[in-house]
Order: sequence, then C-alpha cells, then structure tokens
Amino acid sequence: MTFDIAFDRLMGHEGGYVNTPRDPGGETNWGISKRSYPHTDIKRLTRDDAKRIYKRDFWDSIHADALPDGVSFQLFDFAVNSGIETAIRKLQAACRVADDGHWGPVSQAAVEAMSESDLIMRVLAQRLRFMRRLKNWPHHGGGWVERIATNLEYGAEDS
Repeated sequence: MTFDIAFDRLMGHEGGYVNTPRDPGGETNWGISKRSYPHTDIKRLTRDDAKRIYKRDFWDSIHADALPDGVSFQLFDFAVNSGIETAIRKLQAACRVADDGHWGPVSQAAVEAMSESDLIMRVLAQRLRFMRRLKNWPHHGGGWVERIATNLEYGAEDS
C-alpha cells in the first residue's frame, strides 16, 4: 500500500478543525492535535501540512513500508489514533512476540510468518480490547467502533 492511499483512507476518519473540550488532544485539525504539536498553528494547518506530518512522524516511524499492505494501513491508523508505541506493542502482541514497543528483526520475522488477513484481524482485536479499557470509552467508544468497523472492511479489501 502506498502512503498516499493510506493517507486518503485516514482522512476519511479524521476531519477538519475541531476544538472539543472532551477530547484529550484538545484543538485538532486533520487529526493533528495541539497537545502533540504545541508549536503548530492547528487552526491554519492545511491538508498538505498534515500529510507531511503523518508521513514523517507516523508512517515512517512504524516502518509501514516493511509491512504487508493491509497491515501497514491498520497500524498507521492505530498509531495516529492511539500512539506509535501502543500500535507497535499491539501489533507485537498480535504476532505473539514480546510487546516492547520497539520494532526489530524478531517483530519483522513474526509479521512475515503470519498471513496478512490473520494479522489484520488480530491487530484489530487487540485495538478493540485496548480502546475498551480507556476511561473515555463511554463518550468516544461508538465512534471508535465505527472507525474499526470501516477498517475491517478495508482489511477485507486488502487481504
């Protein structure tokens, strides 16, 4: 999967500018939060600016180009929504290797040993379990479930 396709899919989940008091990220635009990027003018952030941030700080950080196509999107979306280390840990748990949050040859070999469809389903199961335990599940859970349901459909297309 190319980054461009993954980014377009991600933008289907992430909208334009919002500033919701219940959102722990605070002011957000294109899914880029003020909490994570305190020196960025979030309100004036363009889609192209967001795309550069997502490529540099998320796609490249999760080694998406080394993953099977469908898995790369799932992990990218998970990292954007819940953090890079969390996404990598849950991918490692899905692969049944030590979930230390650091990508290396053991994790890569485990990914390569599993079928893409099995790995997509296992990552999404890990993601649901993780999100269900979050304190803001009662308020955001419905939206997260919808997001993951859409990702299941993408997973069916990709594998």
